[in-house]
Amino acid sequence: MKVRIFDTPEAVASALAERVADALAARPSLVLGLPTGRTPIAAYAELRRLHTAGRADFSRASTFNLDEFAGIPALHAGSFRAFMDRHLFGAVNLPPARIHFLDGAADDLDAECARYEAAIEAAGGLDLQMLGIGANGHIGFNEPGDELAARTHRVRLADTTRRDNAPLFGGDPANVPREALSMGMGTILKAAEIVLIATGERKAQCVERAIGGPVTTRLPASFLQLHPRVELYLDRAAASRLRP
Repeated sequence: MKVRIFDTPEAVASALAERVADALAARPSLVLGLPTGRTPIAAYAELRRLHTAGRADFSRASTFNLDEFAGIPALHAGSFRAFMDRHLFGAVNLPPARIHFLDGAADDLDAECARYEAAIEAAGGLDLQMLGIGANGHIGFNEPGDELAARTHRVRLADTTRRDNAPLFGGDPANVPREALSMGMGTILKAAEIVLIATGERKAQCVERAIGGPVTTRLPASFLQLHPRVELYLDRAAASRLRP
């Protein structure tokens, strides 16, 4: 893994946005994997700024988001699709037909997972996968457990994950769906390149374990050690437990 440490979360966001803009310039038809959560919000704001400045052209790109809540339609204010519309899609020139998302309100969620996996394959796979990391080491909605699903799948959310996502549902974890749909770790690891961002002291322990600990299903982020082209963008707080 290539680790880059920045002084502030704002510097992390700026560096990630520049990384994506450079990738778009080098390959306009980029297939981009996108995360949600609090950490990438600032990076999406930077991408909006770069787009306005003419430095980030999404007109030929395609996107696939990592995950979505089960039982939540795209127009629901708490959906990840609504999150992405607010923070990125509504402000850049990404064609709607090239935006790919899991449908949490599908009648058959298992079939929806299979459809999404096939759509990623049909697009030629992910060129650049952006990731965040949960405080329990989850990636996407791949939660710690005895085993990990390789492909896009239905998952039961950990209580910590539901608490983390409570702001999307009026601040009450009880309102957060108990299940979600997520790309699997195998799908994520098939991306040509991966960039993970983490900020804040709360992420420091899982970052340390993801980089230097054993590869274990109890810390899904540790599987990134198996990928040949992974970059970690960390602020000093998130990197505080790493050895010099």
